[in-house]
Order: sequence, then structure tokens, then C-alpha cells
Amino acid sequence: MPEETIHESKQSRSRQALATYFRRIARALGRGEPVPIDDAGTVTVDPAAESNIEVELERADGTVHFEVEMEFDDEEGAVDVDAAASRGTFELYADSAEQWRWRLVHDNGNIIADGSEGYADKRDAKSGIESVQRNAPGAHVIDVDRDEEAPEEGGSDAVFELFRDKGDKYRWRLRHGNGNIIADGGQGYASKQKAKQGLNSVKSNASGAAVEELDGDEPAEGGEE
Repeated sequence: MPEETIHESKQSRSRQALATYFRRIARALGRGEPVPIDDAGTVTVDPAAESNIEVELERADGTVHFEVEMEFDDEEGAVDVDAAASRGTFELYADSAEQWRWRLVHDNGNIIADGSEGYADKRDAKSGIESVQRNAPGAHVIDVDRDEEAPEEGGSDAVFELFRDKGDKYRWRLRHGNGNIIADGGQGYASKQKAKQGLNSVKSNASGAAVEELDGDEPAEGGEE
């Protein structure tokens, strides 16, 4: 039977993001759960009880290749290529001031995140979406009101911050390591638990969400502010 590529992806990751990725794999293996292959968990593998492991370290043309390969009988394991497909869609649009914005809309119609600011260049808005897709799944969650700090190990290049606003509502924002807020919930919640549910929905759905551009390439009339 010819070799079949089921899933393949390639991207740059920080050391922290790598640690988070491998920690997710180790945790799933330790619990006997399917192992997530991609950040969104849309592709998982349930390996056999015993598998062959090959670790290879190569250096060629100034580049070091570090590969870890697991091998097991196809009939003793399982692969799911639609394990936890995102239930959200990033909508890219222009508001009435001709500023480009994005929002993450759940399948139920609720807006679960937005970029909190407009961009003069559509490419910058797209970069904002990509940053959220890349950082939301592995971001640590901290309570600002309790002066919590993110752990030094693991996580992504961003942190979810839970806080209470002046109206005593709970909110969340996703802050990048450079200090910029790259996403927020866009609303206040009556309880901290509800705010956590909101950000957890973003963690689960951001990475695998498709990007849909509304109203073609031209700025839309009367877009949501």
C-alpha cells in the first residue's frame, strides 16, 4: 500500500510554545487519551498500547534536524482527522470609518472575541487574526485582580487576563508578550466563571477557525464598531 500523508503542518514556534505543545502530547499519553496533533485538536491519534519510538538528530548545510517518530500497527491505533473542528469563523470586515476589523463568531451566532481596534491596512488586521490563532490555544490564564503572574514555563507568547471593570463586570483580554492587547471578549460578564467560559471558547475555536472576508475587498458600509 503506498504511503499516505494524513496531516502535515509547519510553523515557527517559541521555546514556550514548543513546551506547551509537547506537554499536551505527554498529558494525553499519560491519561490514555487521543493525542492532539495540531493546536486546535482537529487531528488526533490514539496510539497502540506499545509503540516503537525513533529519535533522530541530524546536521546538514548549517541546519539541525531534531525528529521524534512514533510507529505502531494501523489496526492497533486510531486516527481522527475531524476530532474537534472549530465551531467559529473569523469575520474580516471594514467599519463605517473604513477601518479594517475582525471578530470571531461562534456557530451559534455569538461574537466571542474581537480585535478591539481598527486597522488602516487590511494586512494588519489579518496579522492580528493570525496572532490570535497562533497564541490563544496555549495561552496561560491569570487573574489580574489577584495579582497573579503567568508561569515562566509553557504557554504561548500571549496571556489571557481576567479582570473586573469599573462597572464590576468580569472581562478578559488576550495580551501579547510585547504588551499589545490582541483580542478581548467585547463584553462584560456577571461572573468570573462566565468570563472563563468565554475565553475557553476562544482557546478551543480560534486556531482552526476559517477566515471569511465580508463584502469583498472594499470597505463595508455600516460595519460593527
